[in-house]
Amino acid sequence: MRNRLNGSRGYLCGAMCRVSDSGVQWRQTIREMTTELGIKWLDPTDKPIEGFDEVHLKARLREAKDREDWMCVKELIKPIRCVDLRMVDVSDFLVAKIDMEVQQCGTYEEIFLANREKKPVVVWCPQGKREIPNWLFGTLPHDLFFRDLDEVVAYLWHVAVDDNVDSLRRWYFFDYERV
Repeated sequence: MRNRLNGSRGYLCGAMCRVSDSGVQWRQTIREMTTELGIKWLDPTDKPIEGFDEVHLKARLREAKDREDWMCVKELIKPIRCVDLRMVDVSDFLVAKIDMEVQQCGTYEEIFLANREKKPVVVWCPQGKREIPNWLFGTLPHDLFFRDLDEVVAYLWHVAVDDNVDSLRRWYFFDYERV
């Protein structure tokens, strides 16, 4: 069976700052659900950078905000933003969770960066496709919008193995064996 996504890099995009588990659970779930696809997931909750401890940085960010030390907040968040945007840069596609009950900021910047790079951005919204912000309908192909992780995973399997995949002028598959 041919698998177009084997070895590809997917970035798991979604809120971390204002969710109780820092966005860890859904990311672990999709990683487990797609193990057989061989996707190399770039996960901002588990950054693949030696010596980078975002949990510790988040505690320091909270303390700096409590002290109203805005320059410290800026200096602490800059490397987090830099690393996350770099992971978007090196990814082949994104899976983005848009939860309308959570304030998101970095998620949208990551989506818009990936869009400018013409990468596929697979969006899922727990509240349903109709609740996805209108701006995203003007930005991304709505064919990439889903209501739950099961639909997202089914779509990724479709892209990976089905004979007829509509690329939506987003999906391009490189043969890394030839490089």
